[in-house]
Amino acid sequence: MRIRIVALLDATQNRPRLVEVQMKFPAMPQKLPSATGGSSVLMVHLSTVEPDMGKSKGGLGTGVAGGEDSEGRSRQARHPGSLRLMAYETRGILADEHRYLVYYFPFLQWITQYRWAFLQGDLAAALTMASFYIPMSLSYASNLGHIPPINGLYSFVFNPLIYALLGSCPQMVVGPEAAGSLLLGTVVKSSINGGASGDEDDAMHARIAGVVTGMAGAVILIAGLTRLGFLDSVLSRPFLRGFISAIGFVILVDQLIPEMGLNHLAKHVGGVSHGSSLDKIIFLVQNAGNSHRLTCAVAFGSFAIIMVCRELKKRLQSRIPSVAYIPDRFIVVVLSAILTSRYRWDKQGLEILGEVKSSTGSPFPFRFPFIPTHMRHVREAMSTSFLIALLGFFESSVAAKSLGGAEAKKDGLQGMSLSANRELVALGVANVVGGCFMALPAFGGYGRSKVNASTGGRTPMSSIILSIITLFCIVCLLPYFYYLPKAVLSSMISVVAYSLIEEAPHDIYFFFHIRAWPELFLMALIFLSTIFYSLPLGIALGVGLSLLSVIKHATKPRIQILGKVPESRDQFENAETSANQVEFVEGCLIVKIPEPLTFANTGDLKGRLRRLELYGSTSAHPALPRMRNPEHNSNIIFDIHGVTGLDGSGTQVLTEIVDSYINRGVRVFFCRCPKEGSKVWKLFETSGIVERCGGRRHFVRSVDEALRMAEMESLSDFFDRNPIEGGA
Repeated sequence: MRIRIVALLDATQNRPRLVEVQMKFPAMPQKLPSATGGSSVLMVHLSTVEPDMGKSKGGLGTGVAGGEDSEGRSRQARHPGSLRLMAYETRGILADEHRYLVYYFPFLQWITQYRWAFLQGDLAAALTMASFYIPMSLSYASNLGHIPPINGLYSFVFNPLIYALLGSCPQMVVGPEAAGSLLLGTVVKSSINGGASGDEDDAMHARIAGVVTGMAGAVILIAGLTRLGFLDSVLSRPFLRGFISAIGFVILVDQLIPEMGLNHLAKHVGGVSHGSSLDKIIFLVQNAGNSHRLTCAVAFGSFAIIMVCRELKKRLQSRIPSVAYIPDRFIVVVLSAILTSRYRWDKQGLEILGEVKSSTGSPFPFRFPFIPTHMRHVREAMSTSFLIALLGFFESSVAAKSLGGAEAKKDGLQGMSLSANRELVALGVANVVGGCFMALPAFGGYGRSKVNASTGGRTPMSSIILSIITLFCIVCLLPYFYYLPKAVLSSMISVVAYSLIEEAPHDIYFFFHIRAWPELFLMALIFLSTIFYSLPLGIALGVGLSLLSVIKHATKPRIQILGKVPESRDQFENAETSANQVEFVEGCLIVKIPEPLTFANTGDLKGRLRRLELYGSTSAHPALPRMRNPEHNSNIIFDIHGVTGLDGSGTQVLTEIVDSYINRGVRVFFCRCPKEGSKVWKLFETSGIVERCGGRRHFVRSVDEALRMAEMESLSDFFDRNPIEGGA
């Protein structure tokens, strides 16, 4: 019978102490009665327990709660100073089910801890984020995603709400990001270029957006269900920095066209609207004289105001924390709309957002993205959706890890731990639902989540309130967005683009300082290919090179040749990195395998062992003449302490290597092997490696022991070949 002790009660002070102890009993003498109508309660008594909860001086007794011993005395009377341990049988299935339910639905955990004291901070944080990011979502949808502006608002209605129910980071807020919106826009533009839709076909563009968002959500949801939370490590830092900097540069150049009032002219110049950044730069230089002065003044004036406020906040926030509450972008948006309406700047050529409505007429149109008529868009968007999912999860992981779990915050929610796989599931479900309403892809943003935390948000309730505010805007406030200048939305996006680029110089200097030329080359290649050709090419090059780097790193064997440290008994070091500090053992080649052997890293194992035999190094060029005498390889000792795993392919290659040495008359020894009964040892036995080497005596505990055995067998073989004639 297995007992899980869940509470510890001090009988003298009637004070519980929580513990987590596993206990096993061979059998119970009889069925215990249920004390509460549910699981049986078992009282375990420790007599005279030490103050440090150490060993008991008495025995261990068991009995029913409230029962008596064989002498008729109550347990508490018999042990007045004892500690009573309340333990429950594992038949308490309801408690386990509740525990699992709370784990996979964190809403059930944090809502029970919610207090009115949290509401003030959550409400202030939600209002602050709404003032900042609701206008941004309109900008992302119309300027980057090329879809109706209202579809950007949908991302703040559904995604934060679903993440609040399923997410494991209380202070993270999900929403649309510039990179994901731009990537979605490339799919929409490729659809326009391919003739599948026209420039003004908002309904088709919205459906394409729903397909892309739904596919990104499905990719990330499947990754979470299959426990692939490590995927955020696939993309290297140089790739991400080069790619994100390139996206920032592309966005800056793209937004200069509407900021200068050249949208209509760009549409009539072939290849500019959907061309590369270089084409757009050439167009801007050639047509700078045709720019619209009022549009430039509004756009660049808004950009300057937001940048100045951003810098002032950064400098003042350490001394005046409340400065973070100032909604500078919201003020710019409201003032620009009021001024445009008052002075009718729209009549003077300033483009405005106009009527904001759904492409179908319904405020919340539902369209399932994975239907047969959308299969053409599914094929076109597959690679882009995968990258959106990967980039979104990476940024969400950075945000979640920087904010940390609630267990680290004494004044916040307790007991909520971060889980990469649960994050994948939460973000996946949120984006699948968002795709059904044709929203932009939405993931956790570091900047947005920091705003939430710094303005008082401590629980996921701030995300729920943000969703309610956005819903209210869609239902009641859409007419007030009519006079919002598009130039102001473009300037807000330019500020975001600038923030994507501003960290690049620091990383470039760091990699240059440590002379990391491959990383700098990768950054430059991605950046230049994106600017001079296209974003999809930069994506393909970056992902391809990152995956090749991961595969190369995973498939490279890391075997080492060991040498003995002089004047030491059993100390061996890597002879390649410590060539002047070790000495080779005559007649022995000592090889250390510091990693599990699988199909991935055993393909080149034979070749690298051959190099060790010939040159004593794995980095020597094969064209060089032999540097080690064959006599030095008469004994091969494998130190396999690091071989914690072994698959069928690795076993087959290792068997062939051992057979090759045995056929050449080389003695093979293994030291520091996994213990008998382990999976690795069983594979050694069933494959015949143990028998081929000479039995278990060739499997020893240390390199020094293997050297002594090799020396003994060498002497034995010598005397067998040269027997002593005559005698005393």
